[in-house]
Amino acid sequence: MAARSTPRTPHPLSAAGPGHPVKRAVDLAGALLLLLALSPLLLGTAAAAAASGGPALRRSERLGLGGRTFTMLTFRTTRDGALTPAGRLLRRRCLDVLPQLVNVVRGEMSLVGPRPLAGPPGRSAAARARLSVRPGMTGLWQVGGRSELPWEEMGVLDLHYVEQHWLGLDLLILMRTVPAVIRGRRPAPAVRAVPVRVA
Repeated sequence: MAARSTPRTPHPLSAAGPGHPVKRAVDLAGALLLLLALSPLLLGTAAAAAASGGPALRRSERLGLGGRTFTMLTFRTTRDGALTPAGRLLRRRCLDVLPQLVNVVRGEMSLVGPRPLAGPPGRSAAARARLSVRPGMTGLWQVGGRSELPWEEMGVLDLHYVEQHWLGLDLLILMRTVPAVIRGRRPAPAVRAVPVRVA
């Protein structure tokens, strides 16, 4: 006779489930406190983004919880498709994502979660799983190597977060985000053209 499997007792700090009240409370309190504490920086950054002409904010459509679209906010860093001097600094110091704190307050994003998708998620189980949680401002991909990671590895880290996330992991990622922001984003390596010899 096969032994019955004992149902696993959920961790008391588990953040499983998109609407978990503890995770949402941490998101809301954290985003409001950061908006208040960083308000001088936000105003200065907005002025720097607008100095090159045009609006300070950039709005882009992203897929959120359950596949619903929302308007993600960032500081504008380009003009006519090219990085502005201020935009280069904003991206280097990760200041361009600060307006997403408003998305967190609205409940469209979380402080921690997988990257928000810009297009159709695809039909794979992994793609569908990503839409079971709110996208985040930071995540395992950011503290684990940021833009230097291959795209496939970023996807693996996102899926790992979706399957394993709990409040303790969120707090660990938030703590590790601080030194990652201080280090800043590394500029993308220049692609060297290789001459092609024609026979």
